[in-house]
Amino acid sequence: MQFESWITFCSIALLATATPGPAALLVSMHSLSFGFRKSMLTVLGNITGLFMMSGLAVLGLSTVILHSALAFTIIKALGALYLIYLGVKLWRHGLSKLDVNESSCAKSNALSLYAQGVLVALTNPKAIVFTTALFPQFIVVSEPLFAQFSVLVLSFMSLSVLCLSSYAFVAQRAKSKARNLVSGTWLGKLFGSTFIGAGCFLATTSR
Repeated sequence: MQFESWITFCSIALLATATPGPAALLVSMHSLSFGFRKSMLTVLGNITGLFMMSGLAVLGLSTVILHSALAFTIIKALGALYLIYLGVKLWRHGLSKLDVNESSCAKSNALSLYAQGVLVALTNPKAIVFTTALFPQFIVVSEPLFAQFSVLVLSFMSLSVLCLSSYAFVAQRAKSKARNLVSGTWLGKLFGSTFIGAGCFLATTSR
């Protein structure tokens, strides 16, 4: 793979990962609720999901999903329903842990934060389309395929970590500055509405 092709791929991947989406919303919400460090578990879960998606792209299985109306619809529906579920939950209960302290962080379930990150990644059609449609465009068939896929996957995951961590950091800084101005209930309704809107939008998207 030529250096120019890698730079082009990274530019497209950076644009895709920096665009606000379900993963960015989830990481930001967890950063507000449990703190920056705990939100990194969600980032790790999301990266795990992206790695699995990339592995499916390498095996060609994501192409089958992308071109199967039933499979794509099921995944899209699951993703939309999960986002709406998160939105309703936030709308009803708010961000009760807006004032994070050590005891509240200890009570948060690390496995749950990680699993939510994985689930959002695996049910995001954008990740399927991205890994299936973009990866092959930068593969040189005359060169070793494994090495090329490894470079692309590693680059994609690294950029995802960078962007999602940035969202978590910005959310945490914004919370510290507005701690006395914004209530957990108000933020819960804001994030809840956003999650519900994202779920409804996801449900209407097509391949």
